Amino acid sequence: MMRDLPLCLTLEALGTYTIVPAPRTPIASRTAFRAPLRPVPALATVTLNPAVDKNTSIDRVIADDKLRCAPPSREPGGGGINVSRAVQRLGGAAQALYTSGGPTGAILEKLLSQESLSHRPVSIRDWTRENLIVSETSTGRQFRFGMPGPTLAAADVDAVLDALRAVEPTPAYVVASGSLPNGVPSDAYTAVAETAHALGARSVLDTSGAALREARAAGWYLLKPNLRELQQLAGRTLETEPKRVEAARGFIDQGWCDGIVLSMGAAGALLVTAEKALRVRSPTVPIESRVGAGDSMVGGLALALSRGQPLPDAVRFGVAAGAAAVMTPGTELCRRADTERLYKQLQADA
Repeated sequence: MMRDLPLCLTLEALGTYTIVPAPRTPIASRTAFRAPLRPVPALATVTLNPAVDKNTSIDRVIADDKLRCAPPSREPGGGGINVSRAVQRLGGAAQALYTSGGPTGAILEKLLSQESLSHRPVSIRDWTRENLIVSETSTGRQFRFGMPGPTLAAADVDAVLDALRAVEPTPAYVVASGSLPNGVPSDAYTAVAETAHALGARSVLDTSGAALREARAAGWYLLKPNLRELQQLAGRTLETEPKRVEAARGFIDQGWCDGIVLSMGAAGALLVTAEKALRVRSPTVPIESRVGAGDSMVGGLALALSRGQPLPDAVRFGVAAGAAAVMTPGTELCRRADTERLYKQLQADA
């Protein structure tokens, strides 16, 4: 009866060995030790003003006429959510934390689940916003209508911060991205940075306007402004690269951040730290749509950092992801194969 059972030896008190059947491991216990099928998130993203992006098209947009549009499609939207989606498309994983309310919030949650994205909604009373993107097929132009979003209470922001503290495993990087909704203090992202610091995580900020201005000095690991936003922070026009480096270094010297990644669209990006300045030129690619390029860039940058790549290489990977997004139609984000091919090209040119 014992021939088919695995055997083990037990040492008894008298020093003799007895052969006994080894206990079988239950199937559930054996499978519990298998490697996870999906990457474990080393990243978390925070989106206080997410959206459902409704996309449609029409031959021509004409004022005052009743326009018959094509059947709409819906996609998840909002800065941090799109960063998480880009990370996933690139083969990584990021826990998306976001507010969600009303029927549009339910749609957003369903869309993210359909993409198998790791996400945690924080329930709010008001409805999640819905944006409208209309493509004019006769000209290739795109009209993007962004809604202001719900009104949040202080308790809603606190709930998002609590969700960030509860993320397991603790993320190595936290990306705060996107606009702020009504009712949220313009320095709300400062609290996100402070929470990240308490967790021992590095924080990255990608926002604009008052949200950037009020949270700029929170001790970020990286700030990711574009040129217009950098000039607004500096209070002056920055026509040349040396002036941009000088302005960025001034912010770093004030303790705002450890580094600045200045995104410049088709011109690539400029990385500035206290020790170095590095210009990464974007590869030349066919342009389909510029929508999603910024979020793809941040996603690529954050993913590379979470994988332990040096900051200059991470910026190159981010630029490659941004360029890859330009190659995709409509609101589609970067594709992994395109990004990795462009990254190799940037590495060869470095």
